[in-house]
Amino acid sequence: MDNNGADRYFEDLAAKLCASYADGRAINLFEGFSLPHQKEIIRLCEHLLEVVFPGYREESDYAGGKLCGAIGRMLRVIQEELTHLITAAVRFERHDEKCRACGLAECADGKVRIFMSAIPAVREVLKKDVRAAYEGDPAAVSEDEVILSYPCIKTIAIQRFAHILYEQKVPFVPRMMTEYAHSITGIDIHPGATLGEGVFIDHGTGVVIGETAVLGDGVKLYQGVTLGALSFPKDACGMIIKGMKRHPTIGSHVTIYAGATVLGDVTIGDGSVIGGNVWVTESLPAGSKVVMKREK
Repeated sequence: MDNNGADRYFEDLAAKLCASYADGRAINLFEGFSLPHQKEIIRLCEHLLEVVFPGYREESDYAGGKLCGAIGRMLRVIQEELTHLITAAVRFERHDEKCRACGLAECADGKVRIFMSAIPAVREVLKKDVRAAYEGDPAAVSEDEVILSYPCIKTIAIQRFAHILYEQKVPFVPRMMTEYAHSITGIDIHPGATLGEGVFIDHGTGVVIGETAVLGDGVKLYQGVTLGALSFPKDACGMIIKGMKRHPTIGSHVTIYAGATVLGDVTIGDGSVIGGNVWVTESLPAGSKVVMKREK
């Protein structure tokens, strides 16, 4: 194909694509510059991990009394990054009545202040998550090893931060954060899920925790566990009803082994044990033990 032929070919192809863009379907975007971008989300997540686990992720010199100064500078960077992301997300979404009433800048600033104030509390909970992983895995050599290498710690940390933004109804950003964690660890926790303290996800690959799931303290999950929805109720027009409680509530100190599936708005009582590859669609009282029936 000569240059003229190549030019015509690509002009033709571009014209066909542009025609498809005009159909009103939401799979194209001409204002992408105003949206949060994945690289910004990744940078924010990495900075958040650094302030809750200082020195484990970046080559930083915190010796000689430099810690507070360095962390203070990092917190300022996080505040600036998050303000930009929230502003972009809310501006694009244009549905937040409070933001329309008080102004976009004031709205973003208020949400960022709530988030920043929560960082110390998140770190305290993450200490318990790290401890739970160390105590719950006989292969764990130290808590340092857990922080450095266990995928569940990264995923849970990012989800805990995303959950704060989710509760403030920040569009796009919380889900982008947890999907970034999902992409690098194989653990899929929706930002809407509520996690108790000392949660441990052993191995982790293939774990799915839905939006309205609630986990108590000391919950331990193994790889391939699904805490999902049994069905999706629909309205009179046949559209899925959103916002309903449709995922399990897992009590404190529950262990769910590899490949188990718990579906629907059911409650698993405190201290229960669910065996591998079990399918649960009904609530269980505290202290229950569910295993697959053995073939005789």
